[in-house]
Amino acid sequence: MIRNPNDIQDGAKKIRMLIAGYPGIGKSTLALSAPRPLHIDCDFGIDRIEPRYRMPYIQPRSYDEILNDLKPENLNDFETLVFDTAGKLISLMGLWAIKQNPKYGQRDGSLSLKGYGFVGREFVRLMDYCFYELKKNIVVVFHATEEKDGDNTRLRIKVEGQTKNNVWEPMDLGGFVEMYGNDRTIGFSNCERYFAKGTRGIHGVYKIPALGPGSQNDFLTKLFEEYNSKAAEEVAANAKENEAYEQVMRDGSKIIAGIKDADTANAAMQPFKALHHHLTSSRELNAQWKAKIAALGLTFDPNSTQYKPAEEAQ
Repeated sequence: MIRNPNDIQDGAKKIRMLIAGYPGIGKSTLALSAPRPLHIDCDFGIDRIEPRYRMPYIQPRSYDEILNDLKPENLNDFETLVFDTAGKLISLMGLWAIKQNPKYGQRDGSLSLKGYGFVGREFVRLMDYCFYELKKNIVVVFHATEEKDGDNTRLRIKVEGQTKNNVWEPMDLGGFVEMYGNDRTIGFSNCERYFAKGTRGIHGVYKIPALGPGSQNDFLTKLFEEYNSKAAEEVAANAKENEAYEQVMRDGSKIIAGIKDADTANAAMQPFKALHHHLTSSRELNAQWKAKIAALGLTFDPNSTQYKPAEEAQ
């Protein structure tokens, strides 16, 4: 079904986000600031989160447990699924994959190349299931690791094998959490230090407010609201631009339809040039104008800056 692009934003969009950073920098607490989260604590690290910021959680010991828990009837009270960490999630997927088919594993118990490919596809499938079928926000948390690139040290998500190429694909947002002085920040723009991902006007480095007694842990909730607000603004602006485009196309087509001969073509030039164009209207209307002039056999005389019948111009 062909759809109007202005219909894309028909409510608050669910968001898929990746958070990465060093251990102990507060990634889990940040992830749990998303709207009504379920904490999928693959690392069994909930005890490291301050009690006031803890949320309902599961601690799966196998990937099968995750699949069994992530059923629609279990998730009515939640808007966001937080996978913490996704590196451990992928490890559980690896063990599950080898049980599915021994060819996905090697003798030492690690994944084979085929196994990494299978796990990468399963990660994308799980993200798609949570997003499209369960209709939940998704936040995946990764530890960061340093990689040397000549004299530079770069941050990368900590995940084994080619799976790191799959995890970014479905994400709407992705940022690295770092400390600048005493401030905790998250960056959504690519830079020499790390790869990140920003869309819908969410770019650059954001300061994460410090949490104190009585403060709300709602940074991602507000960020998701900002994301959807910008999306709605873009659609509204696009609808206005389309309306202006349709109006100028009507006005321009009416002017061209009134051209019957050289005199009417000359009279039409000024109002045609005065049109205020939008989107592709200039290119389309100019093509219509040239086609009409050619069909009438008119030629433009640069000396008089007027149209004349072709035989008079010779």
